Amino acid sequence: RRYANDVIIVTMKKLQESGTFNSLTEANEREKAKKSKFHDILIRSEEGKKEIKLLEKQLQDVKKQTEIELQNRDNMIVYLKDELQEMKAKTNMESCYTKKSTDLQVHQTQKKCSNAENVLDKEIQKLRSKTDEEIRVHTEIENFLRQYHKMVEEKLEYWVDKYENDTDAKDEELDALKASKANNLEVLQRLAKECQMFEETIISDRVEKEAKRSQLEQDALELKSILKMQAWWRGTMVRRNLGPYQALRKIREKQLSKQKEKGKK
Repeated sequence: RRYANDVIIVTMKKLQESGTFNSLTEANEREKAKKSKFHDILIRSEEGKKEIKLLEKQLQDVKKQTEIELQNRDNMIVYLKDELQEMKAKTNMESCYTKKSTDLQVHQTQKKCSNAENVLDKEIQKLRSKTDEEIRVHTEIENFLRQYHKMVEEKLEYWVDKYENDTDAKDEELDALKASKANNLEVLQRLAKECQMFEETIISDRVEKEAKRSQLEQDALELKSILKMQAWWRGTMVRRNLGPYQALRKIREKQLSKQKEKGKK
């Protein structure tokens, strides 16, 4: 009654405010939903009761079957106990026989093992002596190789130092030659200027003769300087193994590589 009274009051307010009665229909739908849920609960409870009865019946069947199996197992246990007593008697007899047979076999095996141990001890002694000899030979070879390696390293250091010293010396000679060339060029230029000044002061009637003579002198000086430059350049090419002298460099490198390989061996 209270619930119906509340619903009617709410419906009257809705009618006065908005002129609708949706609250009444909503309450009706809620009641229908509650009834449907209650009906579902009743159906599920009936189904649960049926399942419980079915499970109880299955439990009774399982109990009966387990009782039958337990009785069969008890019978099997009695039978197996009898079999066990018989087997114990048989095993006692067999164990006595096998013990005697085993003792005999053990004695024979021990004898064979002692003979085999003697043979193996002799072989071990031979192998130990052979191993000691191999260790001694290995030590001697190792010492020899270390000494040889040390000697080769000393030779390599000597040749490397020699190569560096020779290279530094040749570089110094080349620098000296360059400086000498520069000085010679300055002297030649100064002499040429002086000759030109002298030539200008010569008498006019011998201008042609002196011009020819000065030209010859100039040519001679240039030829001399050119020859010096060619000689210097040839010496540089020979020392640096440039141009046609590259074959000499390759020959020297091959000789050095052969010496290094001989040293390593």
